[in-house]
Amino acid sequence: MFTEFAFYAAAIPAVAVAGLSKGGFGGAMGMLAVPILALVISPVQAAGIMLPILLVMDAISLYFYRRIFDRPTLAVMLPASIVGIAVGWATAAYVKEDFVRLLVGLISIVFALNYWFGDRLRALPARPNGAKGSFWGLLAGFTSFVSHAGAPPFQMYALPLRLDKQVFVGTSVIFFAVTNAVKLIPYFFLGQFDAANLETAAVLFPLAALTTVLGIWIVRVMDQTVFYGLSYLFVMLIGLKLTWDGALSLLAH
Repeated sequence: MFTEFAFYAAAIPAVAVAGLSKGGFGGAMGMLAVPILALVISPVQAAGIMLPILLVMDAISLYFYRRIFDRPTLAVMLPASIVGIAVGWATAAYVKEDFVRLLVGLISIVFALNYWFGDRLRALPARPNGAKGSFWGLLAGFTSFVSHAGAPPFQMYALPLRLDKQVFVGTSVIFFAVTNAVKLIPYFFLGQFDAANLETAAVLFPLAALTTVLGIWIVRVMDQTVFYGLSYLFVMLIGLKLTWDGALSLLAH
């Protein structure tokens, strides 16, 4: 278990950001948790510590949102996500994580810019589409496994549907709870868990629970227009972060 001050100086904001995101506030900003932790420990170890914490957050969010979700969206995206995880596992030795980050980052930026500056008719609710949902679901599962970047692909399909804010969050909660649970199997075989990581994660569980509940409360009191505006803003910010990280790493090699 980690006891160094520097570790917790990074771990506390990382878990807080992830908890608020899991509660529904900020959406994709929870993806910042692993990069923040990776400032003081290796990215692989950061992912190993965060996954049990994310599962605790998922369990809390599932309790609050267990009856509030869009069934057609999950029916299309979840099976595809599981296939995406399997593809990620099968190709783990061949796929460059930095290239995946760069690709998802660029797509996220274009997605947000199109919403703000494209044809305003596109901001009207989109119709459910099985082919699109399956594509983005598969990509969400794949990128979630390879680089913990599953949120942007999920949002690229779900945000344009313009669901009620709590239905959107509930759908996202269930989607990623199942996705993270399925990831446990390949992560275990890839050696992502050990006693030190699990003990460290357990120390951070109370903060994870508190910030998740806070995120749920913020979503409930927030205006729906503000909620969607912030969601697209966070997609843009995460897109910029992923693009920067991916490009910088690829150029360094």
